[in-house]
Amino acid sequence: MTLIRSISGIRGTIGGVPDQNLTPIDVVKFSSAYGMMLKARCTNHQPKVVIGRDARISGEMIQSLVVNSLIAMGIDVISLELSTTPTVEFAVVNEKADGGIVLTASHNPAQWNALKLLNERGEFIDATQGAELIKIAESESFEYSNYDSLGKLSRVDDYIEKHIDKILSIETVDLERIRKANFKFVVDGVNSTGGIAVPKLLQRLGVDVVSLYCEPTGNFPHNPEPLEEHLVDLKSEVVARKAHGGIVVDPDVDRLAFVDEKGNMFGEEYTLVACADYILSMNPGATTVSNLSSTRALTDVTQKYSGQYFASAVGEVNVVEKMKEKNAIIGGEGNGGVIYPRNHYGRDALVGIALFLSSMAQKNIQMSELRASFPSYYMSKQKIELSADLNVDELLQKMHDKYSKEDVEILTIDGVKLLFESSWVHMRKSNTEPIIRVYTESTTTDKAKDLAERFCAELLSLV
Repeated sequence: MTLIRSISGIRGTIGGVPDQNLTPIDVVKFSSAYGMMLKARCTNHQPKVVIGRDARISGEMIQSLVVNSLIAMGIDVISLELSTTPTVEFAVVNEKADGGIVLTASHNPAQWNALKLLNERGEFIDATQGAELIKIAESESFEYSNYDSLGKLSRVDDYIEKHIDKILSIETVDLERIRKANFKFVVDGVNSTGGIAVPKLLQRLGVDVVSLYCEPTGNFPHNPEPLEEHLVDLKSEVVARKAHGGIVVDPDVDRLAFVDEKGNMFGEEYTLVACADYILSMNPGATTVSNLSSTRALTDVTQKYSGQYFASAVGEVNVVEKMKEKNAIIGGEGNGGVIYPRNHYGRDALVGIALFLSSMAQKNIQMSELRASFPSYYMSKQKIELSADLNVDELLQKMHDKYSKEDVEILTIDGVKLLFESSWVHMRKSNTEPIIRVYTESTTTDKAKDLAERFCAELLSLV
């Protein structure tokens, strides 16, 4: 099956052969390598790490391996048990920990799991640290602690509430107007930790909650990636319940998408656009950041408020780096990931919900009207499965060389992005799956789809 090492962590399918899948041996090896990195940095104190997991069936087993590997390294562990990625990120900072690990494969199906590795700021470790970790793991240069210097385990089960408290304390979250709006929302928690966190947040906001798949059993009722084709039940339930809309998150609650009151997708690309529009309306001239695969609607909205927009390579760590460099007020990724530094530097569906509802409440409009207020672009997201012997870099270089002879702007920050007059195509190797992603955007759905199919065919013709 698959084991992927990238800036998004150590991700793989459960079972099978070590070094080709995410097996217990691989979990112990990479946990130990992470522990060695921390110990090398924390020379004057005993390191402390925060651990949390989504509700995947394999999660408890993986957690036990990670926790005990770190304890054997002489590292203290604070376990949040069932939690969300942004909650763990927040907890690392709040506990003044030296790092954190989130056990989740995010939007990947149930057979996957992963170790998302964080630094002392609650942010993903960077490429340099990732390379160091892989080197230690491959060399198995581990040194475990003696019996009298083992780490200690403590459990904290109220961090989601603490995280919500932090969000509700942000001055741009308009608690009063949200509560007066008497919203009703249907929540699809895909039977993971979003089913715990999102209803708790909404209840604190005074929202009437209809729960759909909110039992954290790890039995995903549909593909957990929050795309339209996976959300038939949510769309139907919103209309049947006469709700103001629907909310769906991925299993670890860093991606966020909405369904409007008519049962139509708001568009995961527009989650960040809506939140940015709200924040920019109070901070004209401010800067925004998203990755290369995100809608140009964010550029348009930023310019509407006389601000500047900047693009980064795909991956949360890259977006955060660019946001810090440009002092961006808000940023994120087009997959529904909202990063709001006044909260913390990490994609956080919970803060995204609070900002989105604040915007709806202040404007006193339906969700469909909010969507209609933004420039309309349409995306197509395709993928090409990779064979083991395919040289992706060479393939993308061939595509670059082909279009370098034409009157087309080419960006190579991350893969190859071609900018046409009213559309674009971005081709890159995925950080989380053995695929090439082919994202396109144009002025109509059909144009975006046709463009994606054209470039998928062109890529395959060059293999």
